[in-house]
Formats: sequence, structure tokens, C-alpha cells
Amino acid sequence: MKPPKLLENLTTEFKREYVEDIKKTVTAFANTNGGTLYIGINDDGTIAGVPNPDDTLLKTGNTVRDAIRPDITLFVDYSTETIKEKTVIKVTVQKGTARPYYLKGKGIRPEGVYVRQGASSVPAAETAILNMIKETNGDRYETIRSLNQHLTFDAAGNEFTRRKIPFELRQQKTLKLISADGIYTNLGLLLSDQCTHTIKLAVFEGMEKETFQDRREFSGSILKQLNEVFDFIDMNNHTRAEVQGLYRVDNRDYPEEALRETLLNALVHRDYTFSGSILISIFDDRIEFVSIGGLVRGISLEDIMLGVSIARNEHLANVFYRLKLIEVYGTGMPKIMRSYADFPRKPKIEVTSNAFKITLPNRNTAAAVHTFSFADGLTENERAVIALFESRPEITRKDVESALSISQAMAVRVIKKLTDKGLIRAIGGGKNTRYKQAPVP
Repeated sequence: MKPPKLLENLTTEFKREYVEDIKKTVTAFANTNGGTLYIGINDDGTIAGVPNPDDTLLKTGNTVRDAIRPDITLFVDYSTETIKEKTVIKVTVQKGTARPYYLKGKGIRPEGVYVRQGASSVPAAETAILNMIKETNGDRYETIRSLNQHLTFDAAGNEFTRRKIPFELRQQKTLKLISADGIYTNLGLLLSDQCTHTIKLAVFEGMEKETFQDRREFSGSILKQLNEVFDFIDMNNHTRAEVQGLYRVDNRDYPEEALRETLLNALVHRDYTFSGSILISIFDDRIEFVSIGGLVRGISLEDIMLGVSIARNEHLANVFYRLKLIEVYGTGMPKIMRSYADFPRKPKIEVTSNAFKITLPNRNTAAAVHTFSFADGLTENERAVIALFESRPEITRKDVESALSISQAMAVRVIKKLTDKGLIRAIGGGKNTRYKQAPVP
């Protein structure tokens, strides 16, 4: 019986002879539904044969082993067949379990990832690549393979060295920066010098987002960002001197522990599947930290305040734990609240579906409010306005509205009462009116 003529299709391809491009075909089969590659058959299905089958088998196996990542050898079988008295090479490829497979020199991007389209092997679209990654690795960001496989770890290496912790290949695999297949994960990307996520920080004049005093964007390894951002905030964490009896006591605007824990919380628990930056805003009376990603499913704000913690990025949290940046999971929020135990204004936490915001009040402003007693004949709002002068020489009506969270009409009434009492005085007029604290007689 005459055998049917062979034809190229979605799962079959012919090569007249060995060429290096067979790696694209094998990659495409493994990324799609598997297939068979014949070497020694012309495009029209006629048999050409292979003059040196053993040499061709060796070159083909070496190419597949050396040029394709992750390792695909378990999904490829090589054999020879005799068709019309001529020897051809048959390369059978199964659909792989670690897709997307890609060409070693090109990386996990369209020019390195191929799929079958009809009888051709074509570059995969970025969306197709991302879908393959999710199907293989799931939706957990930090364990998914990084699209960038050309990573360096100078900053991370320095941090580990400074803390006298090994950071060789074995440790990187243990920490999950590198998968069992030797592929960098997104956790590796976060710790690498090529990290694409940033922190944006701004210092504002007054208590509203109107006038910038300074603004920065921090990039690179998140360990580098952590150190640089904390140092920058520390420079803006002013000290207020207060005399208590015979002694002078220096109080900083913000407890260092609260700043540290809040910054670590923003980095460890943010949702890195979004590209937006962590936002930090420093005002005269407060500092705000906004990170992408709401609460982990199943956890409430009340749970967090009690110290319950489920890490969105478990392996990243483990890295921070190894570096002794964090202690036992769930201790951060109670530490933040304890650092404000003796102050009237407490940290404020706000949560939406996709964002988490922590506001730390300026303790020196809070302390100033606390030092006024009801015997002064001032209302709580009036004391809060007077306290604003601890951090600036002048204020506006809008400053009062923002700091006290009151209406424009109420702010006008509070300011008028303080003016009538001779405690503040107006400068200028109309929209440009500002207020100074009146000198003590």
C-alpha cells in the first residue's frame, strides 16, 4: 500500500538538512501543542535523506540542549526512519510543562519565544508570553519567571555582605531568586539592579499638595531603594528641643521605628503586578505612605491591628527576615502604634481595593497641641491651629482646613477667634492672607 504524502502543518515541519533554525521549530512545538520535525525531507514532502545520520543526530541534540531554555531535553525524542530507502531524522517534541521556552540568546521576549501558527513557527506576542507564564507558574508574582533574564545583583550583594550573609548561587536558589530550572524569578528581578519598580517621594510646603520643596524618584534594587529612601526621610525628620527642668530633651518629628516599619510594610506587602510607584509625601504636620495593593484576601484591617499578617510576597518577606530587616511576621503595625502611645494624634490607616495608606502625624506638632490645657481658654480646634506654628512661621486658611479637616466657614471662625484673642495676626489681604503667631507680651 502506498503511504500517504507527508505535508507540513501545525504539528509537522520538514527540513531538507540540518540548520540551526531547527531550534525555533522545536521551541514553537514545545510552546504550542507539540509536533514532529523531520530532517531530510523537502518542503514539498519529497524525501531527500540525510547522508550522515549519526552526525546530524548529534548536532541536533546539542543545539536543542544548548540553545533552548528552560531545559527541554525530557520533552524531545530523536530517532531515524527509513522512507523510500532513504534515512531521515525524526525529532518528536511534546508540549512542555515549563512554558514559555525561549532561545537562550534572545530571552523571554517575542524574538526569543516561538509558537506554531499554521505550518510556520512565528514569534509569540507579549500577551501570549504572559499567559504562558501564568499558566505555568500561577498568578503569584514573585515566583513567576522574570521577563528579564540578564540581571545583576551589585546592590543586593553589598547588602548581604554588609550583614555577613552569603549570597552565592546556592543561596539565591534557596531564597527563590532563581528557580529549580536555573531561571531568574520576579523576586530576583525585585532584588536586582534592573528592578523596574520605583518609589516616588515629595516634600511639600505646608499641609497641602501645592508647592514642592523637593521631589525624588528612587530606582534600582528595592534593597537600595530601602536604604536611600530611609536616609532621605531621616534628613527631613527634624528635631525639636524642649527643656524639662534642668535638662534639654530632643524629640524628633517622627519615631524612627515607625518610619522604618511603615517603609518596610510598603515594600513587603505592595502588589508588584501593578507598575505604579510607592508614593511618599512629607508635609509639615504629617508623612503619608501609599502603596499599591489593598489587603490580602481574607484579612481585615482589624486583623492587621491585632498583629495578624499574611504576606502577599512571602519569599520577599523571607529575604527581609534573613537580612534582619523584619522580625516575626505581624509585629510591624503594633510597633507603629506603640511608638505613638504617649501622643494625642495617632497613625491613620486607610485601605481601598487596590491601595494601602498609612499617615504618621508629626509628633512635635502633636506634642504642641497636647501641651495646651483647657485652662488656656482655648477650644481644641484653636489649640490645634496654634500648634501649627511649631513647624512653620506662617499659615493660611487652607492650612487650617486641611490640618483640622474642617470646612472653610469653620476655619474662618476659628481664625477670627484667635485673632480677636490676640494670639495670631493677619498679614496681607484677600486670597493672599497669611497668619503669624502674635508675640507673647
